[in-house]
Amino acid sequence: MTGLAHEPRPNVASPAPGKHVGWSELGPRIASGVVLMIAALVVTLLGGHPFNLFWLAAALAILWEWQGLIGRTRRFGHFGIGAVALAGATAFAAGGLPEYSLLLLAAAAIALAWCAAPGKRLMSAAGVLYAGALVSAVCILRSSFPNGMEAILWLFAVVWGTDSMAFFGGRLIGGPKLSPRFSPSKTWSGFVVGVVSGSLFGWAISPYPASASTMVALGLLAGALAQGGDLFESALKRRSGVKDASGLIPGHGGVMDRLDGFIVASVFAACLGVWRFGVGSAG
Repeated sequence: MTGLAHEPRPNVASPAPGKHVGWSELGPRIASGVVLMIAALVVTLLGGHPFNLFWLAAALAILWEWQGLIGRTRRFGHFGIGAVALAGATAFAAGGLPEYSLLLLAAAAIALAWCAAPGKRLMSAAGVLYAGALVSAVCILRSSFPNGMEAILWLFAVVWGTDSMAFFGGRLIGGPKLSPRFSPSKTWSGFVVGVVSGSLFGWAISPYPASASTMVALGLLAGALAQGGDLFESALKRRSGVKDASGLIPGHGGVMDRLDGFIVASVFAACLGVWRFGVGSAG
C-alpha cells in the first residue's frame, strides 16, 4: 500500500525498535483475550442479529482506529459516511447478497477518497474497505448453510492458535527475526510454530468427514495469511509512528491490533467458500 515505507512522522513518538509484549504483560493480555473470546464464541453460537451486531461493532471500531492512524481531519463526518456503509454491508452480507455489500463499500470508499485531502485519498478509501471486508466475510460465512457456525469456529481455532503459539514459540525459541523493520519482536520460529499449531487446532475441530490433509493445508494457508495481516497492520502503525491502533483493549491495544490477522483469514475463507460452494453454502 502506498506510503508504508515512509518513516514515522517526526512529531509522533515511534515505537521502540525492540519493544514487544513481555511476560509481565501477560496478565492483562490473557484476561482481556479470554473475555473477548468468550463473547465471540457466545455470539457465534447464537448467530443471527447478535452475531451480526457484534461484528458490526468491531468493524466500526476498526474504521475509527484506521482514521486515527492516517491522521484524518473532520473525523466524525467521515466516520459517519463509513458507518452507514458498514451497517448496510452487514445487512446485505447476512442476507446472502454480498454483491450489494461490495457495491455499497465501493461507493463509500469513493466518497471518502473524494472528501480526503490530497495524499490521503487511497488510505481513506482503504479504511472502509478493510473494515467492511471483515464484517462482510464473517456474516457470509456464519449465515451460510449447513456449516456456517463450524466455519467461524474453525477460523477462531486457526487464528487464535496461530497467534497464541507464535507468541510463546517465538519467545521460547527465539532466532532470526521475521520482519525486523515492521515488527521487531516476531521471529521465524514463532511464525512456524504458530502456523503449524493453528493448522492442527483447526483440523482438530473440523466436522466429520472433512479431509485431514485438506483441512491441515487450508489451516497452514489461513495461518500464514493471518500472520501476514498482522505484519500489514504493524507496517501501518510504524508508518503512523504509534505502538497500538488505540488503547481500547488492555494488553492488546486496539480492535485492529486484536483482529488484524483474523480479517485476512476470514476474507480468504469467505472467498474460497463462495468460489467453491456458492454464497448460500460458503461455510
